[in-house]
This record gives sequence, C-alpha cells and structure tokens, in this order.
Amino acid sequence: MTPPIPVKLLRAVADLPRTLRTTPRPRLIMTLLVKNEEELLERNLLFHKAMGVDGFIVTDNNSTDRTPDILRRYAGRGWILEVIREPATDYAQKAWVDRMIWRARTRYGADWIINADADEFWYAPAGCLKDAMRATHATALDCPVRNVCPEEGKPWTEWASTVREVPDPAAYDLSRYSIFGRQGKKVAHRAAGYVQISMGNHKVTMLPRRSSASDIIVYHYNIRGRAQFLSKMINGGQQLEQHRSRHGGRHWRYFYELYRQGLLEAEYARVVGTTVRSRLEADGYIVKDDTMPRMFRSLEKG
Repeated sequence: MTPPIPVKLLRAVADLPRTLRTTPRPRLIMTLLVKNEEELLERNLLFHKAMGVDGFIVTDNNSTDRTPDILRRYAGRGWILEVIREPATDYAQKAWVDRMIWRARTRYGADWIINADADEFWYAPAGCLKDAMRATHATALDCPVRNVCPEEGKPWTEWASTVREVPDPAAYDLSRYSIFGRQGKKVAHRAAGYVQISMGNHKVTMLPRRSSASDIIVYHYNIRGRAQFLSKMINGGQQLEQHRSRHGGRHWRYFYELYRQGLLEAEYARVVGTTVRSRLEADGYIVKDDTMPRMFRSLEKG
C-alpha cells in the first residue's frame, strides 16, 4: 500500500531541500508494468540497462507466457530489484505504478524514476538517459513519444519508420484511435517531491511543479501486427470493464465495443493505415527513422 495524498504532500514538503538540488550522479530506477510481454521484455531490459538505468521494479499482472521466467533470470542478475506479483484483474494501472514509484524512492534510493511499459524504448541521443537529469533543476522531464510504423513481413526490431500526427484522419479514413493520432509525451520525474502519477504515465504531480522539455525520445511499439493488436485490445477492454473507475483507457473501451460488435478485425487496417500507406508516406506522415534498428543491432553485437 502507498500512503494517501496528504501524507505524500507532507513528505514532498520535507523533501524540498533535496528536490531543488541538482543530481550530478543520479540513481535511475525504471518501473515496468507487464502482462504477457515475452516478445519485448528481454530487449526492453537490455536496451534500458545500456541506456543507463540502474535497476528495475516490475509489476507482473497475471502473465501466462515466458514473462515470469525472463523476470526471474534478470532478478538473478541483480538488474530487477523487485518483482511484484499482482493477481488482480481490474487493471488499476495508476495505483500499481504509484506503488512501484513509492518503493523506488523509499526502498531503493532512486533519485529519478521512469515509468514505462514493455513496448516503450526510452532513447537518449547522447547514449545515457542520466545526462538529461544530472544538471537540471526541473522536477519532471517531458519526453516526446514517437509511434513506430509497422512493416508487414519484417520483425518489429527492423522497422525503420515513425509516424506523425494526421490532423484530418477522416481524409485518410483512419480510425479515431489510429497510430497517427496525437502522440503526446511521457514524463521522467524525480523521486523527491513526488505526489501522484497520472493514468498512462503522461503527467505527474510534483512539489514543486517544475517541468522541462527533454531530448529523450520514447519509441513506442504499440502495434506489432494484427494478432497482437486484437489480443491487446480485447484483454485490455475486459480488464477495464472490471475497473470501478470509468476514467482512462478510452481507446481500449472503444476497441472493446467494436470487438463485441464483431468489427474489430476490420478496424485494424484503419488503425495502421494499411490501405493508404503510400499516401501517408507521400504526404510526410510516415518518416524514415532507423534509430532503433541500429540500436538493436548494436545490442546484439555487444
């Protein structure tokens, strides 16, 4: 259990002398919330360790694939500091991430925290995520998200294009929640001064509130083919149906309703722009970017 907001506020006030200082040698902890992520998890851990993450805290929500085996392996190496087995089926994502953040700051000495999903790869152009955290007086760093464009017939590690927001989705017959929608940002934040994370880790409440733009880019592999898309949206929708709160997860609720109507498979082409890809490329909404394939090849050589 994490303490209630008033207790967190009191702790944040007590943190102020430390919060306002720079952290020349920051200890960086990444939290991960996973469920059946064997396709991504090992590369995620390897990539972020190479990017300077000191340790991971992972919540495993009822995985039935090889995810627990991978977690045990990297816990044995000392990379994963703690694995929390979460048996609930109500997808209380915000509470689960909050619990990991609180442990990162109170048990594992975190100075900075990144809250990620297994399909997110946080890339620092200089090669180390900590570089953005050493000298800043900000309490949170805003990191832009780039959705990676699926390429049929290739493994996801070789996809070499990202997408840009399409202002008029109807002109391309794109889904309301296509990968070409507004991608927004994710936040990395200090441990000191932390009060509350938002659903999806897009915002964080800090004391004091002092955010800064960052050159860290979050490469997002949110869609990795038709089968993965269908499974993710059906499972996510089922979990959200059990959640008492009706806030958050709008896209999952939207896709789950299409599933119940028998329309989800047809929607997939509108999500990734399959039938209009050449138009999207010509109009500049699909952009060549081989950053991640190069990084993955480098990891394999190393």
